[in-house]
Amino acid sequence: MRRLLMRMAPVMCAAAMLTGCLKAETVETEDPWVRLPAVAGRPASGYFKMHGAGKDAVLINVAADLAVRTEMHESMKGPGGTMTMTPLTRVAVPARSDVVFAPGGRHLMLFGVNPALKPGGATILTFTFSDGSRMQRKAWAIAAGDPAPK
Repeated sequence: MRRLLMRMAPVMCAAAMLTGCLKAETVETEDPWVRLPAVAGRPASGYFKMHGAGKDAVLINVAADLAVRTEMHESMKGPGGTMTMTPLTRVAVPARSDVVFAPGGRHLMLFGVNPALKPGGATILTFTFSDGSRMQRKAWAIAAGDPAPK
């Protein structure tokens, strides 16, 4: 038995090292944060970076525990240089690619934010995908005039 273990040790070590090289097989979300509204009662906005897994995914919903309703939107330049905003019902998350929700582009709109959410506090975002999978991440809140977190 001891000889068998001695022979298997290099194989087991190699297998352990290889598992560290594999990419995650689930979508990951990085640095979620929420900018609180400057005027009470107006919507807050939310941002994050998402890393695609080993296969394509589709984000179909994001919910915030401290908001009545959350929508995905995209801002873009319209005719004459004006900014327009369009609601999104689905966002493709290609395999091994990044999808960014950032100011001036894709973002979340959080309506009916609980007034208890203050700068330095957090809300839980629940991300739902078309395959039924979900994940939750804590999103830190910042004041309307504060710089974005780094």
